[in-house]
Amino acid sequence: MSRLSSVLTTVVATTACMCATAPSAAASDPVVSRGVTVPAFYTPPAELPSADGALIRHEPLRLGLSLPGLDGRPLPGTATRLMYTSTDSSGERVAVTGAYIEPSADWRGDGPRPLVVVGSGTMGQGDQCAPSLALEHPLALGGGSVSVGYDNLAVYRLLATGAAVVVTDYVGLGATDRLHTYVSRVDQGHAMLDAARAARAVPGASVTAASRVGMYGYSQGGGASASAAELQRTYAPEVNLVGTYSGAPPADLAEVMKGVDGSALAAALGWAINGFAQAEPGLRDVVERNVNATGRAALEDVSTACVGDGIFGHGFTRSTEWTSSGRSLAEVMAGEPRARAVLDRQRLGALRPTGPVRLTTGVQDDIVPHAQSRQLAVDWCRKGADVTYKAVVLPNLGDKLLTNHLAPLLTDQGDAISWLADRLAGEPAASNCRSMPLQP
Repeated sequence: MSRLSSVLTTVVATTACMCATAPSAAASDPVVSRGVTVPAFYTPPAELPSADGALIRHEPLRLGLSLPGLDGRPLPGTATRLMYTSTDSSGERVAVTGAYIEPSADWRGDGPRPLVVVGSGTMGQGDQCAPSLALEHPLALGGGSVSVGYDNLAVYRLLATGAAVVVTDYVGLGATDRLHTYVSRVDQGHAMLDAARAARAVPGASVTAASRVGMYGYSQGGGASASAAELQRTYAPEVNLVGTYSGAPPADLAEVMKGVDGSALAAALGWAINGFAQAEPGLRDVVERNVNATGRAALEDVSTACVGDGIFGHGFTRSTEWTSSGRSLAEVMAGEPRARAVLDRQRLGALRPTGPVRLTTGVQDDIVPHAQSRQLAVDWCRKGADVTYKAVVLPNLGDKLLTNHLAPLLTDQGDAISWLADRLAGEPAASNCRSMPLQP
């Protein structure tokens, strides 16, 4: 039985009990996902440490684009694969994987070397799609899966500033005991904050408890970094968070569902539904009653898919094909109080973020809609946050093709990294909340 079948049992049949966490396989048993073998390292142990951010295990990681340096140190740095603890939205202890990179570049600022936690954009839901694996294999075409480490460029540019970088795989992406809880606000925010904690315990790491910490993410990662900034004050107050970059954050999933539906990234609807059905009993019932056989097959398929597989297999699919009523999934969710409650709990902007935040969104973005991302900046400004908001103005590069969503990632990346580097160096930020109209 596949992971989705075991996790979404009540979606497929009503005779079995739904469990939030699947049993862990033996530590020596690698998992095969879509024809790709996931190393045994990614199988969590049966017992986890009780502290958040505790380092469970580590091993050397070979970066796919590493080069020998003149001083004998590899460029851009020395990488370590990680597994560490976190707490999910249900309050359960979970194992999260990722990677820490000690840069070859010297840190020339004041104080100890700073740390940037990188939350990757959408990679998929199969364990073989994990960002830490993408650091090792930037373009993976093995088996029946296609994965591209498109955030590696940002990682390398951050390392060039002299900051250390830790990349989180999020909850269930990589770690083989559960499905990835795609765009789950609490799971993602906790995973990023706990990555900062775990990085300090990596042998040979130069970061310390006093290191300034930055959060970086675009798209799914933008939502994760935004959540980390909102949750830091109560969940990880000892993490010295000095700046957060949040690009194209999916702040209001009810609106994002409409943007994703029928787009090249339509599979993301399935990833979100799968992840929330795993953790939310009320949503499992909604899915069971409203998703037809075609939809169940699609949810099963995307549960092991990377972003490339999702585009090739489900690109431009409309969710009306997945429902028994012929209504879109957004319409189904809007008509179900329990489903609406799930989406309401995921909304960003109810909490004031810690430290300065740079929020960027493309005005033409039709996948993660510009208006809902901008609204997050407005909500934060109203709460007195230190927000630098930038609207990236580009021409329309093609409806629902992902181009309008991805272009700002590339055109703004240099400025975003420079802004974050300034925060890591202790320079103050200049909020533009007062000059930004607080009405869309």
